[in-house]
Amino acid sequence: MPEEGKMPALKEYISHKGFLHHEDIPDYILCKPRLMPLKSVTLEKLENMQKQAEEKMKRQHMNVQKS
Repeated sequence: MPEEGKMPALKEYISHKGFLHHEDIPDYILCKPRLMPLKSVTLEKLENMQKQAEEKMKRQHMNVQKS
């Protein structure tokens, strides 16, 4: 007999027949769209370096022709 004011303890029940089945359905998680640069920073730096080198060669070539 339970004492007054106290609930009887629940007993565990484990079924030996049947299956426990849990199906996990993956859902897509949507995030904000991100704009990707058309050129990477490294590529832009390389292009700038190449332009500077070409300009320098042109200046040197013009100086040689003047002399």
